[in-house]
Amino acid sequence: MARVAVILGGKSNEREVSLRTGRAVAEGLRRRGHEVEEVDAGGDWIPRLQALRPDAAFVALHGRWGEDGTVQGVLEILGIPYTGSGVLASAVAMDKVASKRIFEACGVPTPAWQVLGPGEGAPALRIRPPLVAKPPRGGSTLGVGVARTAEEIPAALEVARACEPEVLVEEFVEGRELTVGFLDRDALPVVEIVPESGFYDYESKYTPGRTRYLCPAPLEPALEPRVVEVARLAYGALGCAGAARVDLRLDPAGRPWVLEVNTIPGMTPTSLLPKAAAAAGIGFDELVDRMLAGAGLKA
Repeated sequence: MARVAVILGGKSNEREVSLRTGRAVAEGLRRRGHEVEEVDAGGDWIPRLQALRPDAAFVALHGRWGEDGTVQGVLEILGIPYTGSGVLASAVAMDKVASKRIFEACGVPTPAWQVLGPGEGAPALRIRPPLVAKPPRGGSTLGVGVARTAEEIPAALEVARACEPEVLVEEFVEGRELTVGFLDRDALPVVEIVPESGFYDYESKYTPGRTRYLCPAPLEPALEPRVVEVARLAYGALGCAGAARVDLRLDPAGRPWVLEVNTIPGMTPTSLLPKAAAAAGIGFDELVDRMLAGAGLKA
């Protein structure tokens, strides 16, 4: 069995989610017999990591300074094998504008989009409502605003600008919300997300009972392979490795549209990757053990 450092917490606005993910992962790995130390990346964590000299690091961070390639770069320099994607894939997946450009270059269907710089408002928009405004480098649906009418646009932009001065605006695709998890390039069953409020926001994600999850998603037999194919194309376009999750919208015509790729999926009791794994017969402890088995240096 391995000596494992579970890196959790961090300094981003997703710290609390990361702590929940990391603690769940640590407990799962302990049950599998590993020697586990929890290392909070919000403090003086690098000297502690060097002193521990772990066999591998399980990265359980969300948001900036953890999911964006920075911690992965530190681990590469320290020579500590780690879970998930490498520096470049983590960075471009975290930056939704960079992801959009890669998706378009690689033929991945993604909703129409544009970026509003600091100070730019509704008059500069080419995208018409319904639309979504979001911070380009955020996660957990923090700072995401939806405008279904022109009158609602200023409020949606204000929500996004509370996180970053730059705003990514994209067309809102009416239809169904889906996600496809990957474990070492193998697709897990598709999950359909049905939030009680009609919008999959932070509360819907992390409050038990606020969202229904249908897994496997009730898709027509001919449609599921297409959804998985598009998700796999997005995973590959960004150069992802290990476990990741691709979020999509499925329009009424049955066309899947990729929203983003999450290179460090949540591992809380309401998280999507564990649900998909369970539908494939993979329990939580086995899932985190398999993720750990894929740890390595990517540079």
